Amino acid sequence: MENYNQTSTDFTLLGLFPPSRIGLFLFILTILIFLMALIGNLSMTLLILLDTRLHTPMYFLLSQLSFMDLNYISTIVPKMASNYLFGIKSISFIGCGVQSFFFLTLAGAEPLLSASMAYDRYVAICFPLHYAIHMSKRVCVLMITGSWVVGSINSCAHTAYLLRIPYCRSRAINHFFCDVPAMVTLACMDTWVYEYTVFVSTISFLFFPFIGITYSYGRVLFAVYHMPSSEGKKKAYSTCSTHLTVVTLYCAPFAYTYLHPRSLRSPTKDKVLAVFYTIITPMLNPVIYSLRNKEVMGALRRNIQRIFFVKV
Repeated sequence: MENYNQTSTDFTLLGLFPPSRIGLFLFILTILIFLMALIGNLSMTLLILLDTRLHTPMYFLLSQLSFMDLNYISTIVPKMASNYLFGIKSISFIGCGVQSFFFLTLAGAEPLLSASMAYDRYVAICFPLHYAIHMSKRVCVLMITGSWVVGSINSCAHTAYLLRIPYCRSRAINHFFCDVPAMVTLACMDTWVYEYTVFVSTISFLFFPFIGITYSYGRVLFAVYHMPSSEGKKKAYSTCSTHLTVVTLYCAPFAYTYLHPRSLRSPTKDKVLAVFYTIITPMLNPVIYSLRNKEVMGALRRNIQRIFFVKV
């Protein structure tokens, strides 16, 4: 068993990959996924910013989702990759707090933004004549700002607690980043009250937005069922199904990890589930929203032509 310095305030991240060929293969695969997510989300953000035809509420919200995913995966993977490559598993006390703050901010803001996107589609299809009123630029800005602010406030509260509690056991975090459930297990005080607040936060930031998203898309599907245009039906069904699939891949493993009782929690299972909401989902969002969206692909072709002066 490794000996960890109990006098140091640093934490040790035990990581995700085993020291074997399989671990190396999984590491390389993760880096490829990270690069795909990085390029995809950065491209989506810049494309929507540069193309005036995409300056609508739906794409404005989508650009913010890409921006969040870009920051989300960048908060986790670079440190994990650095620790694996150089064999330095430590992370400073402050560094762990900073990572936890950004992770929790984005983790709380993204479901709220996804709910805003679902509301946008609900209004656009169910109340098209009132769309300009309900989804004005001001409303979009308020939705985005509210997601960031509420997520930050929630994150500040949790991060402050995690930095304040005493850690008198081994400071080895059995995870690949400073995740709340993994850190709480190292505390040498009774944390049942805090674990209850984590439960409440998870319900508030994951369960309720997910219910809202499901309800919105349910109403949308009910409305498009009577549409005369088959093309309109196909597009609406495609939008709803893809968004719900990604949101489920994000919310389900996240909720399972954070709502699971400590006594029944498995570090290995927690790490595997965390891969879905920290690495896989940020990679899937730009792929799904770009490849399955004719307007985005059209904007991509126009900008490639404008930049490189070639016909695509």
